[in-house]
Amino acid sequence: MRRIVLPLLVALFPFAATAEEPFVANAVDVTEWKAVFGRIEARDRVQARSRLGGTIISIDVSEGSTVEKGQQIASITDEKLTLQLNAVDATLTSLESQLDTASADLKRGEDLLERGVATAQQLDQLRTRVDVIKGQIGTAQAERSVLEQREAEGAVLAPIGGAVLQVPLTEGSVVMPGESIAEIGGGGFFLRLAVPERHANYLEEGAEIRIGGDEGETTGVLAKLYPQIENGRVIVDVEFAGMETDFVDARVLVRLPVGKSTTLLVPEGTVSTRMGLDFVTVQSADGAKSQRSVVTGGAHQMDGVEMIEILSGLTAGEQVVTSHE
Repeated sequence: MRRIVLPLLVALFPFAATAEEPFVANAVDVTEWKAVFGRIEARDRVQARSRLGGTIISIDVSEGSTVEKGQQIASITDEKLTLQLNAVDATLTSLESQLDTASADLKRGEDLLERGVATAQQLDQLRTRVDVIKGQIGTAQAERSVLEQREAEGAVLAPIGGAVLQVPLTEGSVVMPGESIAEIGGGGFFLRLAVPERHANYLEEGAEIRIGGDEGETTGVLAKLYPQIENGRVIVDVEFAGMETDFVDARVLVRLPVGKSTTLLVPEGTVSTRMGLDFVTVQSADGAKSQRSVVTGGAHQMDGVEMIEILSGLTAGEQVVTSHE
């Protein structure tokens, strides 16, 4: 009966007859991660400035508003321009009246010249007077166009499309040409970090970055590494999918790769804990097994397998097997 049942069990459950393969503890290079905080920033932060000095009569946006490029966000008026336009209009009315009179005089001069009453010199004087008045009208019209253009520059336009970050002024404020009316952030968003300069040599563009969040860690890419060091820190830009852009300058926890260290790792299942001490089961070359106390470090993940760092109590090349508590 034993000869019949034993082969049958082996055929049905081959793993029961297979000896457990030991794990050879080897020293591997492990990436060291540094936790820092980054800020979500707009790629472009541009000031919408006034082109005309005067008084703000309306502001059509507030912090958080979304604008398109070229959209009017405020209006500025200069009362002196209205007075100048009125003066130019009065000058044009006077010149047009003078032109009508001079044209009538020229017409009569041409009739008198045909009848031999007037001279050609008098007719030339009348024609010159008409040309001079026409030139003055052209000058006044050009001056009016300049004033109209300056008045149109009272419309403050959004230089880029995006979100309004700041509106430092209110309606009724007096502004000078070039003064900022609003700050607009656009061109997309990214995560900006300030990393201590001692880690600069370990950073490289395209490296994988770990970003912490309420729903767990996600990964991003180190998109840009700025060469200039400011106040002992290197500026780094990180991009990742699913970035929350509701609040600009929001802080996000990020883990950066800042170096590598040689570490002895064993699978998590080979470590057991009893009475506050950690043990591993070591298998010798002749197959004998023994328990050994070890000091463990942090947890790591390699190829989807949870690994435990061994600080002391085990050397590279030794074989460990899964612990059975």
